[in-house]
Amino acid sequence: MLDYYSTIMNSSFALFEKIISGGQTGADRAALDFALAHGIPHGGWCPRGRLAEDGPLGSQYQLTEIPSADSAQRTEWNVRDSDATVIFSLNSELSGGTLKTLEFTQSHGKPLLHILRSEPNPSQSLASFIQHHRAKSLNIAGPRESEEPGIGIFVRNALEKLFLQGRPA
Repeated sequence: MLDYYSTIMNSSFALFEKIISGGQTGADRAALDFALAHGIPHGGWCPRGRLAEDGPLGSQYQLTEIPSADSAQRTEWNVRDSDATVIFSLNSELSGGTLKTLEFTQSHGKPLLHILRSEPNPSQSLASFIQHHRAKSLNIAGPRESEEPGIGIFVRNALEKLFLQGRPA
């Protein structure tokens, strides 16, 4: 069986080449776990010490530590170093690091898509956004799991559906 990356690259369209995320629980970690499960290259910046709310990140995540423990710097560098950013959330009001992500996309002039749980077809919206912006490196962000319980499952399900849509018939 071909891995996701090979499948997508051989399909009629290429979605993206790399997932970027910061490694925090919730949206970030779901994106990275999806990348690992499907052989998609991934990366991004994480705070010094590889810290997340559930402890240090494992070595399976190919993230680079920033010089400080400042998560805002990590967030900005992930926006800066990607072609586009997708914020997933369960609630429409953004706060904390997720709101900072939105602000950094604006200050860096980067495309942004905010996908809410109420979105009728998040995978289709995501596919259209990626194709429209020709995003090869996609920053996936959103709240940590403790802020929005269930966000990780929402992100993973949307990415899995995107994966299935991208498979050749």
